[in-house]
Amino acid sequence: MAEITSSAYQALKNYIQNNWKYIELRDDAGNAIIRLSPSDSRVTWVHNAGAQVLKLQVIIKGSDADITKPKTFASSAIYDVATGGNAYSIESFTPFTIESDQDELTVIHSIEVPQV
Repeated sequence: MAEITSSAYQALKNYIQNNWKYIELRDDAGNAIIRLSPSDSRVTWVHNAGAQVLKLQVIIKGSDADITKPKTFASSAIYDVATGGNAYSIESFTPFTIESDQDELTVIHSIEVPQV
C-alpha cells in the first residue's frame, strides 16, 4: 500500500478549509444550538498556512442576538452545508453555560490531516 504525498495532504487540507466551513455548536445532549460559516464575523480559520492541524475558531457572546440565555455549550461539529447534512468532525469540550451578556465562549475545533 502506498502513502500519499505531502502535496496530496495539502490538497486535502485546502479542500477541507474551502468546503467544510460550517461549524455547529451543540448543547450537552448533542442538540444543535447554532451553525455558522466563516462569512460570520465570529468564525475564523486560525491555523498557519500549511499546518497539519486545521483550526476553525468561533467566539460566542451572551450579548449575541441569536443566543438565548441561559445556554450550555458542550461540543462542536463541522459540516459542508449550512443546514442538514452529516457532521464530518465532532469535538467535545468542557460544558460552558452562557448566562449573561458578559459571558463569552471561544471554541477552536481542530482537524488533523493526516491524523497521527
